[in-house]
Amino acid sequence: MTAVPCVVREIRRYPVKSMAGESLATVEIDARGLVGDRWYAVVDGDAKLASGKHSSRFRRRDAVFDFASRTTDAGLRVTGHGGDWSVGDPELDRTLTEIMGDPVQVLAEADTPHQDAGEVSLIGTASLDWCREHLGVDADRRRIRPNLVVDTSEPFIEETWSGMLLVGGARLSFVRRIERCRMVDIAQEGLPREGTWLKALAERREMRLGVYLGVAEPGTLRVGDDVRSLG
Repeated sequence: MTAVPCVVREIRRYPVKSMAGESLATVEIDARGLVGDRWYAVVDGDAKLASGKHSSRFRRRDAVFDFASRTTDAGLRVTGHGGDWSVGDPELDRTLTEIMGDPVQVLAEADTPHQDAGEVSLIGTASLDWCREHLGVDADRRRIRPNLVVDTSEPFIEETWSGMLLVGGARLSFVRRIERCRMVDIAQEGLPREGTWLKALAERREMRLGVYLGVAEPGTLRVGDDVRSLG
């Protein structure tokens, strides 16, 4: 077992898909990913999930980015447009329906998966620094909605990791680089519209930034944990 070497700088979880998320000091990892991550989504009558793009699973509803979700001792809550609701409150669904102009509900994951191509997403700080310097963008990690931000000294070193990684008490495996979409440029989590990042990534990085990891063995993960290669 050898150090990569880097450590976990930040853990981020998104209880309701596409809404702003929360930073955590510690989290449990299960076979699906971070416990509580994207367990819920804003869903319409066609079972399409509210997102920043259209696809077989998603329907573009940029208004979803005006809301934030967080986990409290009393359960999951959503804030936005001057309101604060518990998930399951009919008033939350009524508010979202009015704002989005279409009947929607905040629902737990069912037949349509909320996760994308991997259980855990990760970005290195050196990769973000490179984007800031070479692409001329703000490179705020909130725009790419990672689960893990790790301290790195070499840009895109995370893309070279292969085999198994030990991150805290969890074993994670490399799945693939993440292809980005227009979501990196839209206003979200208190950030203004960027408007230039996706084009720059397309020209310089094949639209790819960050990596997806799969869960080989669940465990507990904390800010400050080492990332180690198991070969």
